[in-house]
Amino acid sequence: MAEGEPAGAAGCLEKAEALKSQANEYFKVKDYENAVKFYSDAIELNPDNAVYYGNRSLAYLRTECYGYALSDATKAIELDKKYIKGYYRRATSNMALGKFKAALRDYETVVKVKPNDKDAKLKYQECNKIVKQKAFERAIASDEHKRSVVDSLDIESMTIEDEYIGPKMEDGKVTVQFMTDLMQWYKDQKKLHRKFAYQILVQTKEILAKLPSLVETVLEEKDKITICGDTHGQFYDMMNIFDLNGLPSENNPYIFNGDFVDRGSFSVEVILTLFGFKLLYPTHFHLLRGNHETDNMNQIYGFEGEVKAKYTAQMFELFSEVFQWLPLAHCINGKVLIMHGGLFSEDGITLEDIRKIDRNRQPPDSGPMCDLLWSDPQPQNGRSVSKRGVSCQFGPDVTNKFLEENHLDYIIRSHEVKPEGYEVTHNGKCITVFSAPNYCDQMGNKGAYIHLRGSDLKPQFHQFPAVPHPNVKPMAYANSLLQMGMM
Repeated sequence: MAEGEPAGAAGCLEKAEALKSQANEYFKVKDYENAVKFYSDAIELNPDNAVYYGNRSLAYLRTECYGYALSDATKAIELDKKYIKGYYRRATSNMALGKFKAALRDYETVVKVKPNDKDAKLKYQECNKIVKQKAFERAIASDEHKRSVVDSLDIESMTIEDEYIGPKMEDGKVTVQFMTDLMQWYKDQKKLHRKFAYQILVQTKEILAKLPSLVETVLEEKDKITICGDTHGQFYDMMNIFDLNGLPSENNPYIFNGDFVDRGSFSVEVILTLFGFKLLYPTHFHLLRGNHETDNMNQIYGFEGEVKAKYTAQMFELFSEVFQWLPLAHCINGKVLIMHGGLFSEDGITLEDIRKIDRNRQPPDSGPMCDLLWSDPQPQNGRSVSKRGVSCQFGPDVTNKFLEENHLDYIIRSHEVKPEGYEVTHNGKCITVFSAPNYCDQMGNKGAYIHLRGSDLKPQFHQFPAVPHPNVKPMAYANSLLQMGMM
């Protein structure tokens, strides 16, 4: 103990270290919630330790709280300018938020301090490549109005090789038989011929482009609809939903509430299956856009890499165009509003405002379109800064006011992993549903889907566990910049 230092202060520091060690143990077993709690307790006892913030930042990264992770990494650097892991964490947080230039600055700092660190050099080069690519894309976009990929495709002349024995569309059309064959083909880990993949994409774009930003449907008294949350490239778990709940049909309609792709390494299989059903049952099978149906996310979390590995860069560009036409919200019987993220950063937004959103673009950093894809509920009243670093968090009072002003009963949203697969908050007015069980092969959560009946619109929850999948790890196609060491 330093001379003159009170025993109490030393005791506090000792206790803080013990809490950090406990947090590290929770981190090791992937219990990130408790890791955050114990790091926070350590910080309370010793708020001047950069490592505590750096470690908590990593736990926040694991739970996708990128805004909090960014804030902690910044605090760690403020406390200790030489704390290299702080720069790493901050760079990763900025990468996750699509802020590539900011990430590049931090990677540059790491490389200067550790010129022989191969990992740091690799991350710097990779990030630099993305920044240059983005600049190039902006230059092209401002030069001319971007031509659609569809205009440069000649699908008719694509030949189907004799050795291809997979599913075939009939006269360029999706049929029930095609979908049955396709799902089995995918279960056997085989690839759909590019000609049919392109046909599905072009036709899906045509259908989606005719839809409004807010889709409105009527559920008759005896009708039932199934609402699913995030599927994130977990194809075998999605097949399990269809096993448990029946295949989509005109008598068994579905809404899939965004985040179909990224993270899970069977995103191509998930999305082409969903698009196939959209073509088969255009008015009974509904798809809404999630925050992962966007270029920035796809570039980092695996979908772009997966499409390029399984097909081509050109096909990814076409996926990007199709995603821009996905509707942003769905209203059932004028009473239940469904969106991927949640409510808005400001009061007074109406259903009419949602109808008016020009959605055919990459989402902006703020405003109603961004909020629909990114926001999250919070237990306390009011609004606060988002833990994700995008949009906001909204309280029960915000939900109540929005519902009253728009004559709605409640909202259903997705966007967040829940241990039980669903969660009911805001006095029953805000429901979260998440349909990717054991998310990323590590969260141990259940998946869930919701049944709504026209007679009473009361949600009925159905939970399901994860099923085995082939030995391809999640994030297999993700950007190497996201692969980080632990402490």
